[in-house]
Amino acid sequence: MFNKLTKRGFCTAISSRPWLFVGLGNPGEKFRGTRHNVGFEMIDVFAESVGIPMNRVHCKAVFGEGFVGDIPVFLAKPQTYMNLSGESAGPLAAYYKLPLNRVLVFHDDMTLPCGVLRLQHNGGHGYHNGEFARLRIGIGRPPGQMDPKAFLLQKFNNTAQERIDTALQEGVGALKLLLSHGLSESARHFNHEQKYKHIRLQTMPV
Repeated sequence: MFNKLTKRGFCTAISSRPWLFVGLGNPGEKFRGTRHNVGFEMIDVFAESVGIPMNRVHCKAVFGEGFVGDIPVFLAKPQTYMNLSGESAGPLAAYYKLPLNRVLVFHDDMTLPCGVLRLQHNGGHGYHNGEFARLRIGIGRPPGQMDPKAFLLQKFNNTAQERIDTALQEGVGALKLLLSHGLSESARHFNHEQKYKHIRLQTMPV
């Protein structure tokens, strides 16, 4: 694929420089569909929407590669478990000689209402792969005194799953916007839209 990317103009223009999208989660059937695995789900939904097969294992990740328009895109779901995902994302970026500003990480976020998304330029305060830009996927806070770890490993109820399904489709739109207009412009536009969704959903239980 790398040779194909070169033939199609891998380094011919800034607008055609490749992106690496990394969805975080935990491998294994028992984690499928849990709140902590929405990063994996975002990768799967995006891959299906643009026709990129996730059919390889590369740098400890389930991996796919293709083009969205003329832009090369690499997709990865690290199989190292959440806390060690940098062991996959870092080597992938190095392998394809990508600067940090061409890597975007998707992950769950309890500080956002369920179904609200945010595009952010960097990881902030030492959260998952903090050096990379990220797409934060809101899963809401645990109810009452529930242990956050237990909450993360639960599956969504029907109402929450509907919100997440909608959010993932919105995420696909945001990622396509990013590929065509860049991170700064797409984040400004997308986050402005999501701000009003945030206000509406934060008072609605799931």
